[in-house]
Amino acid sequence: MTHAIVKRAVVVTGTDTGVGKTVFAAGLARALDGCYWKPVQAGIQGGTDSQAIARLSGLPTERILAEKWVLRRPLSPHHAAALDGVEINAETLNPPVVPRPLVIEGAGGVMVPLNRRRTYLDLFARWHLPVILCARTGLGTINHTLLSLAALRDRGVPVLGVALIGDEAAETQSIIAEMGRVRILGRLPRLERLNSVTLPAAFHQGFPMDGFRF
Repeated sequence: MTHAIVKRAVVVTGTDTGVGKTVFAAGLARALDGCYWKPVQAGIQGGTDSQAIARLSGLPTERILAEKWVLRRPLSPHHAAALDGVEINAETLNPPVVPRPLVIEGAGGVMVPLNRRRTYLDLFARWHLPVILCARTGLGTINHTLLSLAALRDRGVPVLGVALIGDEAAETQSIIAEMGRVRILGRLPRLERLNSVTLPAAFHQGFPMDGFRF
């Protein structure tokens, strides 16, 4: 990995699956006028995350980089790969060289297994890129967010901040910032109409761009 990649790439992960990190990643990639890469896609029925990014971000298709692994079933990558008769070689997963800011999206949460020896956290520690942790604003998120932050820091992974997704919850935001010793980058509300017009507008309103310096 070159020094240029490290300075121009950011990882988007979540406290859990379904928190909204793909929607956030689409908004971020558009706001940065950058590129998007999801190394491992698990589940293709209903479309891939890369297809969702293209639809929601409005970025040119050439900015949506091809996945390294595409697995058929919506399961943990290690299990989806085994059912497809393959094993993900985590050592071959390295951020591609691109001339624009690169948004890299993980799968599920921080500790999701890629195979029976490596998790996404192992990748993040090896890449040593800044990480944005996406978290819900609902009940239970404080515990999930603080645990995820602890896991990232235990491996020396730099945390750029937390992106909240959902309804406003001032006390939740406050305690995560205080106890997690982390910057809250902003909040993306749930959108009734989600498309390449409404998402960039909501992202612009919810996230000051000076929080995304990397």
